[in-house]
Amino acid sequence: MKRIVLATLILSLCLALGLCSADSGSWSQINQSLERGTDWVRYVEDPADFQLGTLTPLEGSESLAICSWGDYPSMDGSTVCVPLAMELARQWLDLPEEDLNGFVNFSTTPYAYDRLTNDKPNPMVTIVSRGVMMDDTHPVDIVLGTGPNADERKAAEDAGKKLVMVPICYDAFVFLVNSENPVDSLTADQIRRIYTGAIGLWSEVGGVEDLPIAAYQRPHGSGSQTAMEELVMDGWQLAAAQSNFISNGMADLIAQVGNYDNAREALGYSYLYYVEGLYKSGSVKVLAVDGAAPTDENLRSGAYPFTVYYYAVYEEGNEKAERFVNWLTSDEGQACVGQAGYVTLR
Repeated sequence: MKRIVLATLILSLCLALGLCSADSGSWSQINQSLERGTDWVRYVEDPADFQLGTLTPLEGSESLAICSWGDYPSMDGSTVCVPLAMELARQWLDLPEEDLNGFVNFSTTPYAYDRLTNDKPNPMVTIVSRGVMMDDTHPVDIVLGTGPNADERKAAEDAGKKLVMVPICYDAFVFLVNSENPVDSLTADQIRRIYTGAIGLWSEVGGVEDLPIAAYQRPHGSGSQTAMEELVMDGWQLAAAQSNFISNGMADLIAQVGNYDNAREALGYSYLYYVEGLYKSGSVKVLAVDGAAPTDENLRSGAYPFTVYYYAVYEEGNEKAERFVNWLTSDEGQACVGQAGYVTLR
């Protein structure tokens, strides 16, 4: 009975105020409109394969209902994969644009892996125009995003879960400076030495002034910090950041690096897709690394040294998730990935 009352309150609030989870989780880290383009194409030929399940009317209401997930997987994930999940909902479920913010309710990387590992649901997923709240007892089937870090992999092992990680697209892990900074490129070795504390001045890496490098980091457990620790540092000891140089969100990091007061001093990192598509700022620029810019060609060839995958991650034995991920890596699935703006596998 409590669940019915809660669902009624949530849906009523969404319907009355147009709320769609935009003030929490990943949506708080996005400043761009993610509506589909005018040249959008439907690639899914047979939408019957992955559809939502049955509706259960809420007691005492003629217009509100709870919907089971059916053959469509419940998802959570990293902020950088929000547009992908939106595109998948367009393709398979034919959801209108105004419903996508409520249906794609991502909690960010560490919370998503906690839900996957511990059989937790992604709560408050709604389809407002239909007066629907998705079943909030169904555990997350798939995490879309960056791979789990060492702690998250151990947590899954301790819980007796074997995680299957399937690459679905490429991106670049990039380094950002203030647009006023004259430096356009760093080597991988310079980056590592900066973040160990061995290099502390911009003049040591091609800057024209003896300004101290303000090297920003993300909290341990975030997707970008995992890439920094495991991909970039690759065994080098990452120096502990001062508290004022830790950015709680990816949007915070871009805002801090682009801040006028940090002109020519700040250095930070993020993902190219996020910088170019989800949180745009004219006050930062992306650096080349080892002379290679993070172009699509350089990602596929490996010329850019910090090329990463985004993954679809699910628990071994989840047949629904496995079927969906197999489709996602098919030609049809990859066409949808490309339409969402990601660098496809082929």
